[in-house]
Amino acid sequence: MKIELHEIPVREVTNGYIDSADNGVVGYGGKLNIRPAFQREFIYKDKQRNEVINTVIKGFPLNVMYWVKSDNGSYELLDGQQRTISIAQYVNGDFSVNHLGFDNLTDTEREQILNYKLMIYICEGTDKEKLDWFKIINIAGEQLTPQELRNAIYTSEWLTEAKKYFSKNGCPAHAIASDYLKGTAIRQDYLETAIRWISARDGIEIEDYMAKHQHDPNCNELWLYFQNVINWVKVIFPKYRKEMKGLDWGVYYNKYSQTNYDPKTLESKIVELMQDDDVTKKSGIYEYLLDGAEKHLNLRTFTQSMARSAYERQKGICPICSQHFEITEMQADHITPWSKGGKTTPENCQMLCADCNRRKSNI
Repeated sequence: MKIELHEIPVREVTNGYIDSADNGVVGYGGKLNIRPAFQREFIYKDKQRNEVINTVIKGFPLNVMYWVKSDNGSYELLDGQQRTISIAQYVNGDFSVNHLGFDNLTDTEREQILNYKLMIYICEGTDKEKLDWFKIINIAGEQLTPQELRNAIYTSEWLTEAKKYFSKNGCPAHAIASDYLKGTAIRQDYLETAIRWISARDGIEIEDYMAKHQHDPNCNELWLYFQNVINWVKVIFPKYRKEMKGLDWGVYYNKYSQTNYDPKTLESKIVELMQDDDVTKKSGIYEYLLDGAEKHLNLRTFTQSMARSAYERQKGICPICSQHFEITEMQADHITPWSKGGKTTPENCQMLCADCNRRKSNI
């Protein structure tokens, strides 16, 4: 891979700067693609953005940036998007620093900024070399998420369409499902979640799904599937609770959407379980109601004190097999199972030998 260091002044980099939102961001006289399909959205906070400008104003060096040169003589920004856009937006008059916009500066101050030289490595090589280098140079900065790296590999019209639905501030996915999703749209969390769910439906990995659909003209299948998932959740669990955020709703939809659930019955059980002190993982209530497995609830266990009291009361005798055991050979068990209303209380605790407890659990 060929890599050469260049010093390019701000005036050249910001020349022809245009931010067309979904249609891309360009600069350097229209020859630099500042936001290729694999790049994340602008994520700098005001403090980070302002520090970039203060660094330039003071003439201090910024970290080196990387561009990739294409065969047609144009460039793609490989690393340094956040710094480049910060500078371009300031010169464009989009924000001020220390209560001064670019137009409020003196001619000398403006010229100083425009003449500031950015240190830029321009790289030439194969797609694989460029992607490998892309991963390496992002290790030390705002690290890319796994989905951002996937976007770099599977860039396409399909991906561009998918990002419109899942990867923008205020995107359609955020509008209908932000209460149910973890993470943020601009860091590709929503997109990753949607693809992971539909990939699980098909029994494949995220990368396999993206490769399969990379050359599709649109992402209709993914968007329609996602809407079906969210609509299904809202129908069977119409009352929203904070415990519903971040659950694997798509996986649940894949497994249980063909089962006929009564929302009123489910809501009644939710109310009961939310008040049950033995249920220590309230978010697990939803999956428990779908498949009946108590493991989702992380039921409260008997304390060591409760177990010791039961052991002494039984004199070390297992009530099922009538054999004597050391306490370390026995396990605390609900006399009346939790599923039948039994609570994790001293009076409902008995000590069983491991074999009898296993047999009882399998009944």
